[in-house]
Amino acid sequence: MMLSFALAASPAALHAQGLLPLFNVDAKGLWVEGHDPVAYFTQNKAVKGSPQIALTHQGATFRFSSTAHRDLFQKEPGRYMPQYGGWCAFAMGDYGKKVEVDPETFKVKDGKLYLFYNAFFNNTLTSWNKEEQRLRASADRNWAAFKHKP
Repeated sequence: MMLSFALAASPAALHAQGLLPLFNVDAKGLWVEGHDPVAYFTQNKAVKGSPQIALTHQGATFRFSSTAHRDLFQKEPGRYMPQYGGWCAFAMGDYGKKVEVDPETFKVKDGKLYLFYNAFFNNTLTSWNKEEQRLRASADRNWAAFKHKP
């Protein structure tokens, strides 16, 4: 059963096969510390998902706070996917790097989710808001380059 093998394969094996996405995942393939991607849109807040309500999409494991959220994601994953794989939007725009995020520091704008680094007195959402148009255009270009690397 090839499908069950692909779902059971470790993130390292998926990465070696070129299947692990550019998503911000931990060593076990868990997306952004297990936060529910749908909750950002429906509740306008960061909500931890449950290990019992999870699914794997493009090699990353997403957790959800409810089966309703899981079902919404499953029907339209593209609608709930974070920009830049869930990496810091500011860092992607300012210098084209994948930087970890604070899942509680986010922005939903024009139906898109942006996550940001926020630690050590450096809240990059504040900097993003000052130059959002320029940074978003730059981040889009930089992310396109990541997506096309072999």
